Amino acid sequence: MRRSSVKRKTKETDVEVEVNLDGGDVNIDVPSGFFAHMLDSLSRHSGIGLKVVARGDTDVDLHHTVEDIGIVMGLAIKEALGDKAGINRFGLAKIPMDESLVEACMDISDRAYFTIHGEDPFHNQAGNFPLELVPEFFRALAFNAGITLHVTVYAARNTHHAAEACFKALARALAQAVAISGKDIPSTKGVL
Repeated sequence: MRRSSVKRKTKETDVEVEVNLDGGDVNIDVPSGFFAHMLDSLSRHSGIGLKVVARGDTDVDLHHTVEDIGIVMGLAIKEALGDKAGINRFGLAKIPMDESLVEACMDISDRAYFTIHGEDPFHNQAGNFPLELVPEFFRALAFNAGITLHVTVYAARNTHHAAEACFKALARALAQAVAISGKDIPSTKGVL
């Protein structure tokens, strides 16, 4: 089974993440309703079983907690992938959400990179969640999972919709990339 459980405790946060790349239950316990909704959406649209329990110095703000969840989730995904034998490796998804349109394109190559192209909808709040933390989460996840990740925001009048489309696009691209399509490691080098 392609599963992993990773814990990380610092002076700022205490985070535990379990992933099952082949499906399973979803249990999200984080100090933000909006972010819990985004992680639930990520799990459900990727088909990945996900458990996240996180506490942090939210009296300061949500930044440390959100970033550390991305770090731990990235590490868990990387560990669950093992040697990456048989995975598709690449994933691409374009998601509309009402007036918003977002694309996520990834390569699970162990060459970590993250960027956002296009519109910048990440300057408002959704509930208690500063949307500027969306790119922080994506960056932490990509760098710790060893993923090259490009997100393109084509349209983003409603920032809640744009953020949700980002998570759904990531989810669908991740589902494609981690899916098993063969037996070999998908690289001319023989390793990823």
